[in-house]
Amino acid sequence: MQYIPFNIPFVAAALLVGVALFIFLFKRNLIKIVMGVAILSSGVNLFLIALGYRAGGVAPIYTATPEGVMVLPVPQALTLTNIVITVSVIALMLTMVMYIYRHMGDIDAKKSRLLKG
Repeated sequence: MQYIPFNIPFVAAALLVGVALFIFLFKRNLIKIVMGVAILSSGVNLFLIALGYRAGGVAPIYTATPEGVMVLPVPQALTLTNIVITVSVIALMLTMVMYIYRHMGDIDAKKSRLLKG
């Protein structure tokens, strides 16, 4: 099995979260903010998968357990749950952006604050 340096997935996860935070702080386009949510979710998923990774580990899905180290199933389950929740949240956010665009004619975050009722 190929050796992967331990810190590379964590650095990549931190970079993804950093990019998402940059988008949240400096972008005013609502579509870009939704994309930031997707990038943040990807960073969190990568962090969870990196936490559960064990070199040479076997997924605990076999009924006849093979010899060797098994990986933890909890990070994988959390990642799958996060993927489902993120898809739902992004679909809801894009729907809201679509309604804001129909009502305001623009998808600027500051102008969307003017919406009432």
